[in-house]
Amino acid sequence: MLNYITWNPDPELIRIGSFAIRWYGLLFASGFIFGYFIMLRIFKNENKTSKLLDQLATYMVIATVIGARLGHCLFYEPEYYLDNPLEILMIWKGGLASHGAAIAIAFALYFFSKKNKLPVIWVFDRIAIVVALAGFFIRIGNLMNSEIYGKASDLPWAFIYAQDDLIPRHPTQIYEALSYLLIFIFLYTFYWKKKGNPKPGFLLGMFMILVFTARFLIEFLKVPQVSFEQEMFLNMGQLLSIPFVLIGLIAVFRPVKKTEKKEAPAQ
Repeated sequence: MLNYITWNPDPELIRIGSFAIRWYGLLFASGFIFGYFIMLRIFKNENKTSKLLDQLATYMVIATVIGARLGHCLFYEPEYYLDNPLEILMIWKGGLASHGAAIAIAFALYFFSKKNKLPVIWVFDRIAIVVALAGFFIRIGNLMNSEIYGKASDLPWAFIYAQDDLIPRHPTQIYEALSYLLIFIFLYTFYWKKKGNPKPGFLLGMFMILVFTARFLIEFLKVPQVSFEQEMFLNMGQLLSIPFVLIGLIAVFRPVKKTEKKEAPAQ
C-alpha cells in the first residue's frame, strides 16, 4: 500500500478570542509585501519614486480584492449572489477568482498609467513580474485551506485531505504554486538580463501565456469548483484562460512602435 501524504493543517495560524489570523490571509498579504519590495528595486533601477510605487500598490490592492471577489460571484455562482447580494461583501467566507482579479487589475493599471502619464505597456510589463509571485502565495494559501484540490490519484505524492475525505488526490494547489514561482523567476531574471529594458509587451505577454496555459492544463486535474462544471469538457477556469493566452501571444509578437522604445519619464 502506498504511503500517501495526509494533509490536515489548521487553517488558522493563531486565535485570540473571536479574532483569528488565517494562513490564507497571511499568505495573500505576503504576495503584496514581497511584491512591493521587488517593485521598489525595479522602480529605483528606473529612477521612479517610492511615492509613485505607493500609489500603484494602492491601485493593485483595491483592484485585486474587488476583482477577485466579483469574478468568483459572477463567473461561478451568479444566481446565488444575485439572490444574496450582501454576501458579495463577505470575503472572509471565501470565493476569489484569479480571472476576475486579472480583469480588474488591467483596468486599474490603465487608469494609473493615464493619471501619471506613463506608457500603459511599461506599467503592465513591470507589474506582471510580481503578480506571478502573488499567484504562488495565493495557491499555498489554498493548500492551507485544503481547497481547490485535484481529482483522485494513485501517485505517491497524492494528498489525503483529512478535512474533506480519505481519497488520495492530486495536490493541484502545489502544481499551480510551483508553476507560478518558476514563471516569476523567469520574468524577474529576464528583466535584469535585459538591464531593465526588455521589449515592450514581452514580460506581460509571457506572463499571460505561461500563467494561463499552466492554469488551463492543471484544470484538467482539478475537482469541479461548482456543480455546473461537472458536465463541461472545458470548465469555467479553462474557458476564461483562453482569451488571456491569446492576448499574451499578441503582446509578445506584435511590432513595437518607435514611441514605445523610449524610456518612461521619471516620476
